Parts: sequence; structure tokens; C-alpha cells
Amino acid sequence: MAATATQFGFEELGTALFDTTFVVLDLETTGLQPGHDRITEVGAVKVRGGEVLGELRTFVHPQRPIPPAITAVTGITDAMVRDAPPIGSVVPILREFLGSAVFVAHNATFDLSFLRAAWEATGHGTFDPVVVDTARLGRRLLRDEVRNCRLDTLARHLRARTLPEHRALTDARATVDVLHGLIERAGALGATTLEDLRDLCRSTSDKAFRRIDLVREAPATCGVYRFLDARSEVLYVGKATDLRSRLRTYFGQDRRRRMADLVRETERVTWTPTATLLEAEVRELREIHAHRPRYNRRSTRPEAAVHVALTREAFPRLSVVRTPGPSHLRTLGPLPSRAAAQQLVDALHDAFPLRTCSPRLRRAQDHPACVLKELGRCGAPCDGTQSADDYARVVAAVETAWEDPTDLLGRLRARMLRFGRDGRFERAGEVRARLHAAARAVHTARARAALATVDELVVAREDRDGCEVVVVRRGRLAGTGRLSRRSSDAEVLAWHAQAALEPCAGPPGRDDAEEMALVLAWLDRAGGRVVAVTGDWVLPTAGGAALSSAVEEARRLGRQLRRDRQVLSGAKVVRRADHRAAHTEAPARAAEGTSPAVRRQASENQRLQASVGSVGTPGSRPSQLTRTR
Repeated sequence: MAATATQFGFEELGTALFDTTFVVLDLETTGLQPGHDRITEVGAVKVRGGEVLGELRTFVHPQRPIPPAITAVTGITDAMVRDAPPIGSVVPILREFLGSAVFVAHNATFDLSFLRAAWEATGHGTFDPVVVDTARLGRRLLRDEVRNCRLDTLARHLRARTLPEHRALTDARATVDVLHGLIERAGALGATTLEDLRDLCRSTSDKAFRRIDLVREAPATCGVYRFLDARSEVLYVGKATDLRSRLRTYFGQDRRRRMADLVRETERVTWTPTATLLEAEVRELREIHAHRPRYNRRSTRPEAAVHVALTREAFPRLSVVRTPGPSHLRTLGPLPSRAAAQQLVDALHDAFPLRTCSPRLRRAQDHPACVLKELGRCGAPCDGTQSADDYARVVAAVETAWEDPTDLLGRLRARMLRFGRDGRFERAGEVRARLHAAARAVHTARARAALATVDELVVAREDRDGCEVVVVRRGRLAGTGRLSRRSSDAEVLAWHAQAALEPCAGPPGRDDAEEMALVLAWLDRAGGRVVAVTGDWVLPTAGGAALSSAVEEARRLGRQLRRDRQVLSGAKVVRRADHRAAHTEAPARAAEGTSPAVRRQASENQRLQASVGSVGTPGSRPSQLTRTR
């Protein structure tokens, strides 16, 4: 994955404000509701470099009487708009006048909402221009100088040549003067481009925004970036689909205190463009592992990965270990954390009567029994209640679950259904989480083991920007590239023959678990095709149907639960399908008077009942890629 030098044009570094064409617009309407009220007057001024290029003004027939209260404010009467054109005739003219210019308005949300409603009502599609809001910019730059940010207040404070009077063209001219005054103020903070001006509106710190020159030349492409201090020590490593946009958000737009401290300590920022997002993700991960930056929190401890092991002793037990060794009969992993490993251990204990105590038991079975025997949670091989042969059969069943998880998943599903029928939804939810954790662990371990044996794998995937090519060696990323769309296998192989690829460094280790997870996630996406493979890339078929069904169920329910939590917390509104509206309306009304925690638990219980009721015969999920042997 050698970095390649790329030359970026000046146009990619942002449009200079002096060369930017602005259309400053103001509307007069019959009210404040875009879907109900109508436009009565349009005024617009086109400017560039401080010079007026043109003006547009017209009345618009609102197709309804103008309320007296509106006439008292604007002075526009029904007689004045009687012979005016309807909005359907005005929209094409206004659309041509706007062109590709930057849209400027004072409280732009109001004007935009009416224009978008007019565009939609007249069949002209959507209206989505680049927007500069002088009210928002004024609040950002003049909040300590004026009592409010109304248009007349800003116009007087900035000594505009035209003062607003609630008429469209006059107010648009006043807004032009306000815009020029604000751009002059913004220049003192280093805002010289349209991009700077928009970012300044979002910024909350002048001190941080003044350092935005550190990333002014960042390209608008995917890649990995690094923040370095005065000693060239790496403070933070990240990746982005758009380096330019992402890096600019650090300078005043990120409200986290840690990010403010990061910007304050940063002396320079470097970046490496990559051919694909997967390469950026892998580079980020490798650099975090190598540098251990103090401002990164994720992936800084690859050694935290653990395995679940079945110990090698007279009466084996399950244990969470860092590294498999000769004292273990079987191991499964690596798993990302001890919490994930413990969930798998709990799942195995739910399904099979393995002992949970930690002392090493003698074959004589002459140990005293613990309280777990009295609670019925252990067969008690310690005192001979459970014979050595019976316990050996349990251990054999656990070992079989590593190879064929059908029995394990079936036992957990039956346990979940039993709790669900009894109305014990919290316990059923715990078992469901363990079932999904076990399915994911076995599925990931199988996929990782299969990929680790492949000497080289070349996969291509078409997307809207071209053809992504990924080369994987022994489970690790060796290189990526981007070709033109619909590239043939021969073209992919020709690129592969001359690409600078990383050599294989032997079998993957524990530190490579996260990288393999990224590669597997990319391979699992739809649309990929295997171009070439060296070695056998095969997955075990035993228990594949039950395993695939459980993994797909975990993904589906996980997405549903995340959406429900977002809706209940007010973080996101999700439009639900019509056929489910009747089923969710009553529970939603009942939950309105409860606390967020109760509503969240109620939502999870409903999801659990739905998942229990929808469980049928497990089916296999079709593979996204053609496995080649």
C-alpha cells in the first residue's frame, strides 16, 4: 500500500470569496407556514467581487387574500398583486436567475422553505443550493457587539447604504451590504474562501478557527490523517471518506473538550490519500497500533483481545485467556474484549452443564460440593454426583459445538422461547444476546480461519466511482486500487501484476484480529467478485444453516433496536412502514407518559416478543461472494 503523490488543482482548495457569485434573496409572504401560506413578492440581487451584476423583483399572485396583519407590516395589498404572475410563472425565471450561485438570505431557513415548497408545487424538482445565512454569520461574528441579529439591527451596525423596510428588493439590497460587512469581519479570522465562510458559521472557537490553515490544502478524497505536536509525536490518527471536510471540523466545530486540547497542542497535520476507504481504515488501525496516540481511545490496546479456552485437565472448564497454550484442549478467538468472551462463556454454560468453579479437580472426585450443587446449577463432578463419563460426554458436546454449533444454538433458542412464553422477557433478552454472541463468535472464527490459510486473494467490486480492487494475503490487506467501471478480470490482473503490494509476513497474530475483521466486513458486502485466489478458501458446512440464520437475525434485530433507541431518545426520526404503523401506534401512545428508561425497556421487550414470534426454521443466508476452492 505504497503512498502515491497526487497533484490537486487550485479549484479543489475552495473558491475565493472575491470570485464567488452570490444571489441575495428576500421574500414577502402571506404568513409563516410554507405548506399553507404563499409568496407575494420576490426580490433578489446578484453580486460578485463587491459589484452588483443584476437585480430581480416581481410581485406574485398568492391565489388567496392577503391578511390585514401582513398588509400592515409589508404594505402589500390585494390590489397590488391582482395582475401579478402566479408562482408557476415566476419559478422558471427565478431558477434561471439563481443558476449555480451561492444562495444568501437573512434567516435563510424561512426563505428556503418557501422556495422548496414552490419548486415542488410547480414540478421543478428539488432546490438544494449552497447556502450562506447572514443571520447565523452575524450571530457568530457580532454576538458581543449588537443586542440582536435582526436585519435592521445588523444593517445599522454595519452602516449599510440601504436599510430594510419589509419589501423584498429593498431588504435584499440591505442584506447585500450586511453580507459584505460580515465578509470583511470574517477575513480578520482568516476566512478567505467560501468554504472558510461556511465553516466559520459552524465554528464555536475563534482561536481554533484561526489554525484552519493547517489543513487548507487537504484533498477531498479518502485517506488517513495524523495530528503531530512540536516534537513530531503523533497525537491522534484518524481516517475519513473526505479528508478535507473531516479535518476542517476539528477547528472549532467539534465541541468535545479533548478535541479542543488536541488542536491546541497540534503543530502540524499530515495526511495520506488512499485508493479506497478500506485501505484508509487499515492504515489507521496499523498506525494506532504502532504509535499508541494519547488522544485515540479505540484500538490502542490490541493485546486486549482474548480467547475462550476449554482447559486440559481431569474435569475441563471454560476459561478466558490471552494466548492459547498446551494447557488448553480447544480455544475460540480472538474475541475483541473480555466482555464479549464472557458472553460466549455464559452462552456455553446456559446450553451445557459444565462446571463453573475454578479449582482444579482430582480424578478421585473427593472434593466437597459447593453451593452451586444445592442451587441445581452444577452436576457436581467434584464429589462424584456426576460421573467422570457423564462429564466427559458434556465436554465432548462443547468441543463439537466449536465445529458444528447447531446443537448449541438450538439449546439457546429453546431456552429463549421458554422464557418468552413465560413472560420473563428480561431473562429471554439475556439469552438472546448470548445466542447472538455465540453465533457471531463462531461465525467470525470460521471466516478468519478460512481467510488466514489463503496465500493471496484478489477481489473486485463495482461502485459509483469505479471498480475497487482489494488484494488480501493471509487475512491481511496487501494493497488496494481503483480502476474504471466495468473493468474486466484481465484488466484487474494487469493492475495486480504491476501494483506495489506488501509481502506476506506469515500467519496472522493476535494483533491482526481487528484488521482481519475490517477485511472480512468488506468481503461480506454485496457485489464483490473473486478475480484470483491462491490456495483454498473454504468455509466449514457443518451447522452453516443455523449459524447463518442466527447471525442474520442478530444483524436485523440490532439495527431495529438501534433505530428504536434513536427514536425514543429523540436523536433521530425513522419513518416506519405503513403495515407496521397500526402495531406501533398504541404502544407509542402508552409510552408517552413514562420515563426514557422505561420506554427503552418496553421497546426492547416488544422487539423480543417479535423475534420470539417470528422464529421459524433456520435458513441459510446466501453468501455475498463466490467461494473458490
